[in-house]
Amino acid sequence: MTDSPPPQADGKAPPSLLYLVKRLELLVRSRLEELVKPAGITALQYTALTVLERHDGLSAAQLARDSFVTAQSMADMVRALETRGLVRRERNPANRRELLILLTAAGRELLDDLAGPVGELEDRMIRELPARQVGEFRRTLTDTWRALS
Repeated sequence: MTDSPPPQADGKAPPSLLYLVKRLELLVRSRLEELVKPAGITALQYTALTVLERHDGLSAAQLARDSFVTAQSMADMVRALETRGLVRRERNPANRRELLILLTAAGRELLDDLAGPVGELEDRMIRELPARQVGEFRRTLTDTWRALS
Protein backbone atom coordinates (compact mmCIF):
# COMPACT_ATOMS: atom_id res chain seq x y z
CA MET A 1 0.00 0.00 0.00
CA THR A 2 1.24 3.49 -0.75
CA ASP A 3 1.53 6.34 1.68
CA SER A 4 -1.64 8.30 2.24
CA PRO A 5 -1.80 11.46 0.16
CA PRO A 6 -1.60 14.74 2.04
CA PRO A 7 -4.93 16.33 2.94
CA GLN A 8 -6.43 18.92 0.60
CA ALA A 9 -6.50 22.62 1.45
CA ASP A 10 -9.86 22.12 3.21
CA GLY A 11 -8.32 19.43 5.46
CA LYS A 12 -10.28 16.58 3.90
CA ALA A 13 -8.63 13.55 2.42
CA PRO A 14 -8.38 13.71 -1.38
CA PRO A 15 -10.53 11.33 -3.42
CA SER A 16 -9.09 7.84 -3.91
CA LEU A 17 -7.25 7.05 -7.11
CA LEU A 18 -9.93 4.47 -7.91
CA TYR A 19 -12.57 7.17 -7.70
CA LEU A 20 -10.55 9.53 -9.90
CA VAL A 21 -9.95 6.83 -12.54
CA LYS A 22 -13.64 5.92 -12.62
CA ARG A 23 -14.67 9.57 -12.85
CA LEU A 24 -12.33 10.06 -15.83
CA GLU A 25 -13.53 6.85 -17.50
CA LEU A 26 -17.18 7.89 -17.22
CA LEU A 27 -16.48 11.35 -18.60
CA VAL A 28 -14.42 10.00 -21.50
CA ARG A 29 -17.14 7.49 -22.34
CA SER A 30 -19.83 10.19 -22.22
CA ARG A 31 -17.85 12.49 -24.52
CA LEU A 32 -17.03 9.60 -26.84
CA GLU A 33 -20.73 8.68 -27.02
CA GLU A 34 -21.50 12.26 -28.10
CA LEU A 35 -18.85 12.05 -30.84
CA VAL A 36 -19.83 8.69 -32.33
CA LYS A 37 -23.62 8.93 -32.02
CA PRO A 38 -24.02 10.92 -35.29
CA ALA A 39 -22.18 8.05 -37.05
CA GLY A 40 -24.84 5.64 -35.78
CA ILE A 41 -22.63 3.69 -33.41
CA THR A 42 -22.06 3.55 -29.66
CA ALA A 43 -18.85 4.13 -27.75
CA LEU A 44 -18.61 0.38 -27.10
CA GLN A 45 -19.00 -0.37 -30.80
CA TYR A 46 -16.36 2.25 -31.55
CA THR A 47 -14.03 0.57 -29.07
CA ALA A 48 -14.56 -2.83 -30.72
CA LEU A 49 -13.86 -1.35 -34.15
CA THR A 50 -10.63 0.24 -32.91
CA VAL A 51 -9.56 -3.10 -31.42
CA LEU A 52 -10.08 -4.71 -34.83
CA GLU A 53 -8.19 -1.85 -36.46
CA ARG A 54 -5.14 -2.78 -34.36
CA HIS A 55 -5.66 -6.59 -34.38
CA ASP A 56 -7.90 -7.65 -37.24
CA GLY A 57 -9.27 -11.18 -37.38
CA LEU A 58 -10.07 -11.88 -33.72
CA SER A 59 -12.48 -14.42 -32.34
CA ALA A 60 -15.60 -13.04 -30.70
CA ALA A 61 -14.28 -14.11 -27.29
CA GLN A 62 -10.99 -12.25 -27.75
CA LEU A 63 -12.73 -9.20 -29.17
CA ALA A 64 -15.07 -9.18 -26.16
CA ARG A 65 -12.13 -9.31 -23.72
CA ASP A 66 -10.22 -6.58 -25.54
CA SER A 67 -13.36 -4.41 -25.83
CA PHE A 68 -14.37 -4.74 -22.16
CA VAL A 69 -17.75 -6.42 -22.76
CA THR A 70 -19.26 -9.83 -22.10
CA ALA A 71 -19.33 -12.53 -24.76
CA GLN A 72 -23.12 -12.17 -25.02
CA SER A 73 -22.89 -8.41 -25.48
CA MET A 74 -20.21 -8.94 -28.12
CA ALA A 75 -22.39 -11.40 -30.04
CA ASP A 76 -25.15 -8.77 -30.22
CA MET A 77 -22.63 -6.06 -31.10
CA VAL A 78 -21.03 -8.09 -33.89
CA ARG A 79 -24.46 -8.76 -35.40
CA ALA A 80 -25.25 -5.03 -35.35
CA LEU A 81 -21.87 -4.07 -36.82
CA GLU A 82 -22.15 -6.80 -39.46
CA THR A 83 -25.63 -5.58 -40.44
CA ARG A 84 -24.14 -2.10 -40.94
CA GLY A 85 -21.36 -3.58 -43.07
CA LEU A 86 -18.63 -2.44 -40.67
CA VAL A 87 -17.34 -5.95 -39.88
CA ARG A 88 -17.53 -9.37 -41.49
CA ARG A 89 -17.07 -12.88 -40.19
CA GLU A 90 -15.12 -15.66 -41.82
CA ARG A 91 -13.99 -19.13 -40.83
CA ASN A 92 -10.59 -19.43 -39.22
CA PRO A 93 -8.49 -21.49 -41.65
CA ALA A 94 -6.60 -22.97 -38.67
CA ASN A 95 -9.80 -23.93 -36.81
CA ARG A 96 -12.81 -24.28 -39.11
CA ARG A 97 -15.23 -24.20 -36.14
CA GLU A 98 -14.10 -20.71 -35.16
CA LEU A 99 -15.33 -17.53 -36.80
CA LEU A 100 -12.98 -14.57 -37.02
CA ILE A 101 -14.25 -11.01 -37.03
CA LEU A 102 -12.66 -8.64 -39.51
CA LEU A 103 -13.00 -4.95 -40.16
CA THR A 104 -14.46 -4.08 -43.57
CA ALA A 105 -13.47 -1.18 -45.81
CA ALA A 106 -16.60 0.63 -44.58
CA GLY A 107 -15.50 0.04 -40.99
CA ARG A 108 -12.05 1.48 -41.73
CA GLU A 109 -13.64 4.46 -43.47
CA LEU A 110 -15.84 5.14 -40.45
CA LEU A 111 -12.82 5.02 -38.14
CA ASP A 112 -10.96 7.37 -40.48
CA ASP A 113 -13.91 9.78 -40.36
CA LEU A 114 -13.93 9.69 -36.55
CA ALA A 115 -10.15 9.92 -36.10
CA GLY A 116 -10.08 13.73 -36.13
CA PRO A 117 -12.85 14.33 -33.57
CA VAL A 118 -11.62 11.51 -31.32
CA GLY A 119 -8.06 12.86 -31.54
CA GLU A 120 -9.35 16.31 -30.58
CA LEU A 121 -11.08 14.77 -27.54
CA GLU A 122 -7.83 13.12 -26.48
CA ASP A 123 -5.93 16.37 -27.06
CA ARG A 124 -8.47 18.20 -24.93
CA MET A 125 -8.05 15.63 -22.15
CA ILE A 126 -4.28 16.14 -21.96
CA ARG A 127 -4.16 19.83 -22.89
CA GLU A 128 -3.17 20.93 -19.38
CA LEU A 129 -0.30 18.41 -19.14
CA PRO A 130 3.23 19.43 -20.07
CA ALA A 131 4.44 17.43 -23.10
CA ARG A 132 6.83 15.32 -20.99
CA GLN A 133 3.96 14.26 -18.73
CA VAL A 134 1.86 12.90 -21.61
CA GLY A 135 4.27 10.01 -22.15
CA GLU A 136 4.51 9.47 -18.39
CA PHE A 137 0.71 9.46 -18.15
CA ARG A 138 0.46 6.82 -20.90
CA ARG A 139 3.15 4.67 -19.24
CA THR A 140 1.52 5.04 -15.82
CA LEU A 141 -1.89 4.02 -17.13
CA THR A 142 -0.34 1.01 -18.88
CA ASP A 143 1.70 0.01 -15.82
CA THR A 144 -1.28 0.29 -13.45
CA TRP A 145 -3.42 -1.77 -15.84
CA ARG A 146 -0.73 -4.46 -15.99
CA ALA A 147 -0.45 -4.53 -12.21
CA LEU A 148 -4.13 -5.43 -11.89
CA SER A 149 -4.47 -7.80 -14.84
